[in-house]
Order: sequence, then structure tokens, then C-alpha cells
Amino acid sequence: MPAAPTLRAALRPPLAGLLLAAGVVLALVGQAAASCQLLADGWFRDSPQMQRASYLHRASLVRPASLARDEVGIRYVGHATFEIETPMGVRIATDYNAIHRPERLPRIVTMNGAHSTHFTLNPDPGIEHVLLGWNPDGGPMDHDLVVDDVRIRNLQTNIRGWDGETRRLGNSIFVFETADLCIAHLGHLHHRLTQEDLARLGTIDIVFAPVDNASTLRLDSLIEVLKALSPRVIVPMHAYTYGSLESFVGRMASEGYPVQRSDTPLYVASRRTLPEAATVLVLPEG
Repeated sequence: MPAAPTLRAALRPPLAGLLLAAGVVLALVGQAAASCQLLADGWFRDSPQMQRASYLHRASLVRPASLARDEVGIRYVGHATFEIETPMGVRIATDYNAIHRPERLPRIVTMNGAHSTHFTLNPDPGIEHVLLGWNPDGGPMDHDLVVDDVRIRNLQTNIRGWDGETRRLGNSIFVFETADLCIAHLGHLHHRLTQEDLARLGTIDIVFAPVDNASTLRLDSLIEVLKALSPRVIVPMHAYTYGSLESFVGRMASEGYPVQRSDTPLYVASRRTLPEAATVLVLPEG
């Protein structure tokens, strides 16, 4: 899919350059030390660059009063778009598009290339980081970005075009690591995950899952993916087909998953309040 120059220009340099640039830092005070498998590797947490960044910026870290040190705000905007807010106030919008947008301008957006409800060719120029889940020129598009107290990385998967043909690496599962939580957005997932995929994703605490049962995974395959990921909280999204949300909720209940329905689109998550058993949390759009 060709991309407009404004979209290409939004791409940012790789992680190594960002760590040395002003304003990109991981605070080593417990906020972004999540339990994902990749963070268990010592190179990231214990590197000299990260230690220096922590030393220089620790005194200036400020958290908004609305979120505690170990809390993440998750607001369901609509379709496949969520607004994620970290303890330090970094706001992220997933599958950012021209239709479903959060009220506040996000600092970071992620996109997927399935169709126009998952990306926009003209992101707001005030957005600092635009992370594409696919490469407009073809081939891989790998991200590993640290901004204040959040780390964002991706795992690319294949998708099907409207013609039924496979488009390699057309989707990304984005993983957001912050406040000792690992949050995964499955994007426009079209196939089951391999053991290598699961190993790269690591331990996932909260997952946003497409439940349309039509243009993404069929319900049986989606449930297999969710069982393999074993998250503590499953938030359905992408329920645009008639009855798809109720079908998903009913099937998950029959599989033994507790189901909770929220009256508000905002979910404040923390490790201390995660449910003991994997739970489906239905958030209304808002």
C-alpha cells in the first residue's frame, strides 16, 4: 500500500538514536520494569545508557495526580482504538485513524495497514512518534521505542487482502510495557501464533482482541490465540459485525472465563488489581 510523503516523514529513528536524543528515557524506578520476557534480558534494563538516563532524569519525573505510580489508564475510544496513559502522562493511541480519535492529542500513535479504520495518511503533525505496523515499501518494520516510562515494541504478522491474497507482514501486534504491566494490541490479526511468536511476545497481562469473527480471526482460532497468550484481562474490540460481541462473550463464558461489563470506557489497570483468573472485560466505546 503506497504511503503519502507526510506518513513516511512521520517515521522516527531507531531505539539507539532515541536513547541518546533528548527527551527519551526509561526511569528505573519500577514504572516500566514490566514482566514481559524480553525485559528479563539484562541488556535493556542494565545498559550504561539506561543507567545514565535514569540518573539524569529521575529527579524530574512527574506523574499526573489522576494515576498512581503503578497504574495505567486505558480508555476504549472505538473500533480498534484505545487511549493508553502511563503514570508519567505519556498518552498513546492504538490503530490511530481519521474516524476514532481520543479527545486529547496523543504523544505516540500506532497504526496497522489493513484498511482505513486502522491508519491515517495524515496524522496530526503535533504527534511526536508515529509507529506503522507495516512497511509501505514492503518487508519488515520493527519498532523498539522508549519514551519516558513506556517501552513499545511490535511483532509483525501476515494479513489477507480484500482479494483473499496474503499480504506478508501487513499487521503488527504492538506491546506496551509500563507500570509493571505488559499490554498487547493484536491489531488486525489473521492467523494463529507460532511458538516463536509467543516467545517473542513474552508474558502478556492485558490483551485487546479483535472479535468480529469475519475479517480477522474466526472465533475458534481467536480463542486458541487467547489461551496461548494466557493474559489476565481480555478486552474485546473490532466488534463491527452484527452480534459478534455477544457471540464472543457467550463463547468465552461457556469456556469458563468470567465476564465483567463496565459502565465506563475507562479502565484503570495495575498489577495489584489484576484478577486472579483470566477475565473478559467489556468496555463501552466512549
